[in-house]
Amino acid sequence: MGKPKGEPRASWVEKETFEEKKKRARTILRRLEKLYPRTRTALDYTNPFELLVATVLSAQSTDKMVNIITVTLFQKYRSPEDFLKAKPGELEQDIKASGFFNQKAKSIRGLSQKLISDFGGEVPSTMEELLTLPGVARKTANVVLGNAFGKNEGIAVDTHVHRLSWRFGFSDHDDTNKVEQDLMKLFPRDKWFNVSHLLIDHGRNVCFARNPNCAECVVNELCPAARVPAVRKKA
Repeated sequence: MGKPKGEPRASWVEKETFEEKKKRARTILRRLEKLYPRTRTALDYTNPFELLVATVLSAQSTDKMVNIITVTLFQKYRSPEDFLKAKPGELEQDIKASGFFNQKAKSIRGLSQKLISDFGGEVPSTMEELLTLPGVARKTANVVLGNAFGKNEGIAVDTHVHRLSWRFGFSDHDDTNKVEQDLMKLFPRDKWFNVSHLLIDHGRNVCFARNPNCAECVVNELCPAARVPAVRKKA
């Protein structure tokens, strides 16, 4: 997921101490904060439930496509009860453009039922409770907690975050939960919410999966995977 296998990476990253890596990571964070001062989720929503559903739909899809779908979806389905009232195949058709629509429809129905039976129809605001919902793993839970409730429980790892974590030398893991744990060790807790958004923004605008624009990157001399000649500067 997202990790650019086979890409060259400078050998100096392997010789870094943890403290050196943490210092470099926080310098990268500061520069990205200046570059993307208004970073936020790209998903459109008006309440925690809409964000939860939109995040489920965003798996293996794009936020742009999800926003197109939810313009009409959230007019038609305004509550967990509404999703459960949908006729067989109706919800699948409504979300078909997001891909993997059968599984996503199953997850949405399942989490809607769970919300009604266990949480009074409201989206819970803790990691432990969110993870009990069908179709919800740590990435989705982190997105909801950070954006809807302002909580820093972790770092949402999507394809962009995974790719940049490897290129920056922050994590070598394939498992996204392990990538998240590596990132959480490098950044202060009060920054966790923004780390994910900043890496996503940079992945979308500069550090593309194919042909990353290293020459225009504000952190290229701090990146062991940069494809431009650069002498590392002191952080």
